[in-house]
Amino acid sequence: MPKITHILFDCDNTLVLSEELAFEACADLSNEILAKYNIDQRYTGPELLSEFVGQNFRGMVVSLQKKFNFSIPHDEMENYVSMEEDKVIQKLERDAKPCVNCTPELEKLYDGKKYGLAVVSSSALRRVVASIKKVGQDKFFPKDHIFSAATSLEKPTTKPDPAIYLHACKVIGKQPGECVAVEDSKSGTLSAIRAGIPVIGYVGSYAGSEKQNEMTETLKELGVKIVMQDWKEFPDCLKEVEAI
Repeated sequence: MPKITHILFDCDNTLVLSEELAFEACADLSNEILAKYNIDQRYTGPELLSEFVGQNFRGMVVSLQKKFNFSIPHDEMENYVSMEEDKVIQKLERDAKPCVNCTPELEKLYDGKKYGLAVVSSSALRRVVASIKKVGQDKFFPKDHIFSAATSLEKPTTKPDPAIYLHACKVIGKQPGECVAVEDSKSGTLSAIRAGIPVIGYVGSYAGSEKQNEMTETLKELGVKIVMQDWKEFPDCLKEVEAI
């Protein structure tokens, strides 16, 4: 295996506890869309999170259209995406918190200068920047090494499409095998694996040991060999990846 030189972090519920806040903020908008198109289904924030974790809002709405067989015109979709982004950012700037024990590990990596650090997210760039800035993690990442599947690509997409990881590798000038990704969701993990990047799974943001154990098994079934429940485990997990 090539020498690991860069660590690529997912943002939502990997660096920052943002997924629950984000899905709370977009539940009303999602239900507004469903009502407009005469779909009876309604979602709470936790229900959206459970069904669409790891997807950005655009990807979630695309999934809703497929699930309920309706179609939103392009201009209307862009308007909804913009509205959702504003609502989520407002909530994150007020309430976002870092994932438990994450920031001290980032501090060690940053001070050690052994690895390049980047953020690779499905979420809109403004939302990612707002999240890491709110919790004081923005100082660890060069501005041009924060990547968004919704914003950084010529054609917006969402994980599990590997496009955003491949784009990030191209920009930072590294081969996928020289990087390791840290991911908490099935879609994010698939995105990295499909790009040829080894993954350290993180399940510490899931509520309760039962759900954490369930997600550990899910990630391992996808091919993840190393899963951590607490960020304090990260140094040892990284050593394990480098030894493979």
